[in-house]
Amino acid sequence: MNKWLRKIEDMMASSAYAEEGEFETAKNNVKQQRAILLALTGPSLDTNALRYAINTCKRTGAVLEIVYNPAAADSLALLKSDLEKEKIEYFCIRKTGRMEDEIPSYTEKRTDILFVVIEAPAEAVPGSKKAGRKFQQSWNKLKCPLVTVSGPSAA
Repeated sequence: MNKWLRKIEDMMASSAYAEEGEFETAKNNVKQQRAILLALTGPSLDTNALRYAINTCKRTGAVLEIVYNPAAADSLALLKSDLEKEKIEYFCIRKTGRMEDEIPSYTEKRTDILFVVIEAPAEAVPGSKKAGRKFQQSWNKLKCPLVTVSGPSAA
């Protein structure tokens, strides 16, 4: 409902600009909103993935959509204050299933999502190819780019 209201407000503002001869401003106002999708999967907040999503939203002017499962509810509360401080527009979507299933179905018909940001999976066994294959197979249905963010490597 909020998305529809925002679109109507944008259209009304665009028509006001057009009436005053500000056609470029009106066109920019009507452009479809772009979104970055951040997936929160666990109880701990991945600050690297969050920082990447926030920086990308700032550079592109995109809205941040946060998909989370109930285990990440506490992390979401901490995240909201950071987003408000950074002045990032965001929406939260609660999903109860596995993120590997929920994200592809959520993004399937959405053309406005630039990409999905998730935390890089921890390997089951260091150097194991099995964990990488399992991760890749679970995200094959995704219709937009997937960005996996990991922490800095220990040197």
